[in-house]
Amino acid sequence: MAPAGLQAAPVTVPAGNRNAEQPAIPGASVRRTKAGKTTFDVKYEKVRDLLASDKRLMSKIRSTASAYGIDPIHMIGAIVGEHTYNVDAYDNLQSYYVKAASYAGNSFRFAYKGEDVDDFVARPEFAECEGKDDSYALWTCREDVWNATFKGRSVGGKSYPDNRFSAVFFQPFYAGQTFGLGQINPLTALMMSDLVAQKSGYAKLDETDAAGVYKAIMDPDISLAFMAAVIRKSIDDYKSIAGMDISTNPGVTATLFNVGNSRQRAQALARKNAGGSTVWPEENYYGWLVNDRLEELEKLL
Repeated sequence: MAPAGLQAAPVTVPAGNRNAEQPAIPGASVRRTKAGKTTFDVKYEKVRDLLASDKRLMSKIRSTASAYGIDPIHMIGAIVGEHTYNVDAYDNLQSYYVKAASYAGNSFRFAYKGEDVDDFVARPEFAECEGKDDSYALWTCREDVWNATFKGRSVGGKSYPDNRFSAVFFQPFYAGQTFGLGQINPLTALMMSDLVAQKSGYAKLDETDAAGVYKAIMDPDISLAFMAAVIRKSIDDYKSIAGMDISTNPGVTATLFNVGNSRQRAQALARKNAGGSTVWPEENYYGWLVNDRLEELEKLL
């Protein structure tokens, strides 16, 4: 036990997978891949080959990772996971820039049934979030209020879906949509806005400028910064909340990149370990692949 007033040093999560076999892949991912007349192996090889052949992209990944104090293998793992299970990789980085440009100037907003999100979060239910001067703390607080007060409930005569805050208010095209090289969703981008502004110098995002948020998550250069910020925050959350160092296990960070909510998940893990036992964080199907192919992926760097 650490001396009074001192926090115990975080324990390092062991390398590799906790599961001997890959956990089940969600049906939606399976169906999407079949619909594209492809396979997970083909998609994995495509994104691996893109990374291997694009020296400019790899240079950007290494420099971005350095700015956020993380090993670039964590970013490689997240890109590989997203493009193996969620989307197909484009053949080259320029295609991502072209796709991002196609959204420039489009008019859309973050709203639900005509109510803009900035009006929604001005409701008295969100009063506890006022004064949060960090974008991560602010939007995490607002997400917590959504989950506790609005999700699946009727408030003030208006019913709200039993769905994630990000899906209801922040995806004006269709629920579950993420974009770009980093596959960042808009709410996550808003949460990471201050950290990205601090580390990378990009302008802070504003929920009233939906087009600006989409530009940030679709532009490959900016998207990489947000990806690194998400990974940095998950490592910090697990260290400060759960007392575990996940910085040497890319499968765990890839899992958290996939499922999100690192703060809440770190809190849940801390509760499991409160009695003195040691329950390690486990990789999901997505993170399992990263650890399973780690030797091959590290060669890319």
